[in-house]
Amino acid sequence: MKLTVFGQDGKKTGNEVELNDKIFQIDPVDHAIWLDVRLIMANKRQGTHQTKGRSFVSGGGKKPFKQKGTGRARQGSTRAPHHVGGGRVFGPSPRTYAMKVNKKVKALARRSALSYKAKEQKIVVVENFDYDSPSTKSLIGLLSGLNLTDKRVLFCTADKSDAIVRSASNIYKVEVRESVTFSTYDILKADTLVLQEGAVNKINEVLA
Repeated sequence: MKLTVFGQDGKKTGNEVELNDKIFQIDPVDHAIWLDVRLIMANKRQGTHQTKGRSFVSGGGKKPFKQKGTGRARQGSTRAPHHVGGGRVFGPSPRTYAMKVNKKVKALARRSALSYKAKEQKIVVVENFDYDSPSTKSLIGLLSGLNLTDKRVLFCTADKSDAIVRSASNIYKVEVRESVTFSTYDILKADTLVLQEGAVNKINEVLA
């Protein structure tokens, strides 16, 4: 599969880049995508929720009334869950939601997500470039030339570029990732993938 390469002005350069069919033309496996996205979302959870059980609620050390002779049910503490101001039964406590997925499954999930984008023709390839200093105006000009101004975009650079990252930080719905550091969730969340030529070459090499 070949795609036309666009320049920084959003116009065609006349060059083409090859997308590896083993990555961008496979039959997507939805279950692998689900497993990886579930992993990503679970690992984002802090797990710091906590409520106070009866052992954490202050007070209630004294028996409220004598055991027998009152005609009422026996009570040992006013901090029991059924009393007002008592502790909570089976409330949430701090825990980790971290999960694990096999590396091959994660790779399959990313290939499947990329294949979906390729079939939907939601992948755009641009030439390699970098900025000497952050320039939001230049990056907006590129997105405007590609008709992606109002789209949620995942921009993958060939190499690490702090200037491009900072340029995109003020642009709503645009996220920047270095070559193959994107996740399955990043791909699915984006409307369009914008890949630099160098990023395509690394994707072809790593995910194949």
